[in-house]
Amino acid sequence: MLKFAELDERVGIREQMELETGPVVLVNTFTVKPEEAGLLLAAWAADAEVMKRQPGFVSTQLHRGIGGSGVFLNYAVWESAGHFRRAFQNPEFQAHLGGYPSSTVATPHLFQKVAVPDICEA
Repeated sequence: MLKFAELDERVGIREQMELETGPVVLVNTFTVKPEEAGLLLAAWAADAEVMKRQPGFVSTQLHRGIGGSGVFLNYAVWESAGHFRRAFQNPEFQAHLGGYPSSTVATPHLFQKVAVPDICEA
């Protein structure tokens, strides 16, 4: 079963999920022993299959650190924090969390776009 860690100790993922704001981007890093990467990929794919069927899901993309890294980054877009909360609490999704390798540490955090003049739009 994976372990959870907070990216920002002042504002945890559970607090963020209670906000009614959107759209949001979930950024979730997974750290795993490199030799367990295949197990992590299988567990993540099973989770993604559940999540993509949930209301409010827009898209997701998984990335892996290069050079044999055991760090993965998931980027998922949701219509709102509430949609993500309901999907995260889904019993089918929760049941899949036990499929991750025991060395897995997940660090989920919700974000919103920020406008920076002449660089990026909100």
